[in-house]
Amino acid sequence: MSAAAPGTSKAAHGDVAPKKKKGPGALATAYLVIYNVVMTAGWLVIAVGLVRAYLARGSYHGLYYSIEKPLKFFQTGAILEVRKHKCPKHTNESRIVPSSVVLTGFQVMSRVFLTWAVTHSVREVQSEDSVLLFVTAWTVTEIIRYSFYTFSLLNHLPYLIKWARYTFFIVLYPMGVTGELLTIYAALPYVQKTGLYSVTLPNKYNFSFDYYTFLILIMFSYIPLFPQLYFHMIRQRKKVLGHAEDYSKVE
Repeated sequence: MSAAAPGTSKAAHGDVAPKKKKGPGALATAYLVIYNVVMTAGWLVIAVGLVRAYLARGSYHGLYYSIEKPLKFFQTGAILEVRKHKCPKHTNESRIVPSSVVLTGFQVMSRVFLTWAVTHSVREVQSEDSVLLFVTAWTVTEIIRYSFYTFSLLNHLPYLIKWARYTFFIVLYPMGVTGELLTIYAALPYVQKTGLYSVTLPNKYNFSFDYYTFLILIMFSYIPLFPQLYFHMIRQRKKVLGHAEDYSKVE
């Protein structure tokens, strides 16, 4: 068999056009845009509800009751996000890697859990200041985040929204986690006293479950998981905003 001429192999490879990464189809894009617009509007409703209730009462105590229903609805709606999610290439979130899926899933499910299994189930904590702390953090975060996704899908992402997406979390994430942990901690005495969601022996299934202990384990789970989420966003911030900052320095 004769040897190939020098450069033939490279030329052959060069003729093969690189495969383009396919984005979501038209139908999927339309669905994602509608979903993100609805979620943005929903969290704006929650924000307006908080402001109106505060102005009417003149106090931030008990504001949870004014936004309880929309909060439950739109926070539960975030479960749809845990499924495979794509964004346009320029957002640097074109495909969420497996680790990001885990972190996103943890964030969404922990919020849904806190909404229903703690705040809804233990009514005594609904007037706690810690509830308003995490609700405020969630509200601002989600308005920015869903706006970011919406404009990204439409290929018209304002720099201000991109900057806010990768900057405000620096304060909002610790603020939200602090409120979440304080709320769970406030619920512990009531859960222990009432035996909420606990299953004791003996029973026909020979199974026991202590919800009080489960909540404590949930609190401890924040120790390894929250830093991963937080520093993942720090890395994303450097990747997304770093180029713009370098460009401005050159200018």
